[in-house]
Amino acid sequence: MSVSSSPTSGSPRHAAYLVLDRLAGSDLHADDLIDQQLSRGSLFGLDRGLFSELVFGVLRHQGTLDHYLAQLVDQPLPKLQRPVLLLLRLGLYQLRYLDRVPPHAAVHESVELAKQLCPKASGLVNGVLRAALRRGESLALPDQTFDPASWLAAAHSVPSWLAEQWLQQFPQEEAVALGSASLEPPLLTLRTNTLRTTRQELLALFVEQGIATEACRYAPEGIRLLGRHFIPDLPGFAEGLFTVQDEASQLVAHLLDPQPGETVLDVCAAPGGKATHLAQLMRDQGVLVASDRNQRKVRKVEQSALRLGLSCLQPQVGDGLAADYQQGRQFDRVLLDAPCSGLGVIRRHPEAKWRLQPSDFERFSERQRRLLQQVAPLLGPGGVLVYATCSTAVAEDEAVIEDFLSCHPEFVVENGAQVCPAWAELFTPAGCLRTWPHRQGCDGFFAARFKRIAV
Repeated sequence: MSVSSSPTSGSPRHAAYLVLDRLAGSDLHADDLIDQQLSRGSLFGLDRGLFSELVFGVLRHQGTLDHYLAQLVDQPLPKLQRPVLLLLRLGLYQLRYLDRVPPHAAVHESVELAKQLCPKASGLVNGVLRAALRRGESLALPDQTFDPASWLAAAHSVPSWLAEQWLQQFPQEEAVALGSASLEPPLLTLRTNTLRTTRQELLALFVEQGIATEACRYAPEGIRLLGRHFIPDLPGFAEGLFTVQDEASQLVAHLLDPQPGETVLDVCAAPGGKATHLAQLMRDQGVLVASDRNQRKVRKVEQSALRLGLSCLQPQVGDGLAADYQQGRQFDRVLLDAPCSGLGVIRRHPEAKWRLQPSDFERFSERQRRLLQQVAPLLGPGGVLVYATCSTAVAEDEAVIEDFLSCHPEFVVENGAQVCPAWAELFTPAGCLRTWPHRQGCDGFFAARFKRIAV
């Protein structure tokens, strides 16, 4: 059941409900829908913040909320109508996670919304939320000792299959740390446009405006901003002094290490963070082809290049899997930031973890293998190719590059720690870049640097 009505004026809970309803069963992104809703101008002051908090909070903690709701509702949760389940999640999130919302207000507002959206279920919503108040901390989690995967899934709000995957990758204590870090909202991270300013000058500019900042530990152009900010209103945005990009993502361009005057290809370039970084490292000299198969996203790359003042960047619509992709061309360096599951950025896009299924990884890895096979011949002898994902899954990372190397003896993996010795600790023993939210406080990224040693 889906509700298409517009939210009543000034109702952050109704607005949050409608966003969550639109996200259910779709491939839309929460941050896009939140921006759309805020742009309508129906929410003001603190209600704007509450609206965003409700949407992201319910998505981040959905697994935990559902675990508790299963102890409060007499029927299986999948049998509930979607509006009822969404309202229960919204109400319970306020009761358990928002100290500034009085419990009676959380229950009352949830019941009032139920009367509008699903009148026959308003009594159920009232009863369940009041039961949650009565039972409080007696609502139980699985036993961590006897069933660590179920406990991790419930306590840190991830699907059971992902909890099991993390426990295979890490000791239990570290898997728990990863789960905890994946629930934390990421800080806003910027990349200084060093063609127009320096990181130190940009830091000083923010300090002058009373904005709390800190330099990133690894990325030499990176800056983290504390607190919440509307990006276009930040000083220096209109002048193209920076762009938004997570620290881990910034490391990928340095691993490719493009040089001024070279011919470089970014295969899946949208929305343009890495492409504009490559152009920046090239000092805007040479040719940088930034392609993506989505025309609307290519326009975003164009807009970013224009704001940052980059002329060597050539945005193009192009599918890396097409038979005639970049036909007849040869490049000094190629970046393949492959489409992936996005497991490394679920703290940023929490809706993704509830859409993924274990069966999806075979489809992702197959496409990643095909892309590598397709673009590898575009690299000239001695050229460098970087394969990157924002995934933490071995199936999309190590397994893909091992398969590629088994079929392409003309390529070798270079040790990234030797290319970027300043952050050697971020590389695996095989020389591949690996970052983790719980270790470095940035997104989960993987990148391998290949060199073509023969024609």
